[in-house]
Amino acid sequence: MRIVVRDGRLVVDETASLPGRGAWLTPTMEAFESAVKRKAFRRALRLDSEPDVTDAREHFARLVTGTSGARPLVETAPPPTSTTTEQAERLMDE
Repeated sequence: MRIVVRDGRLVVDETASLPGRGAWLTPTMEAFESAVKRKAFRRALRLDSEPDVTDAREHFARLVTGTSGARPLVETAPPPTSTTTEQAERLMDE
């Protein structure tokens, strides 16, 4: 997910089309909080001061809770029908 700064505030650039320097971040609350704690946005975006992270934090919180029509962070795959060992054995039998 791309993050940019507008008027001293972090903004999530969902279309990755906003002008200016951007920072890419894994779309999880853990990655966001880690970046805030390490002051990574200030470094990556080459800012003179820490940006306001309130709006971006709210966006990530909505992603985690799945509200506002946001899609889930990680789409879960259906469980495999057979194990890798079973698949290998089947291939060897053929």
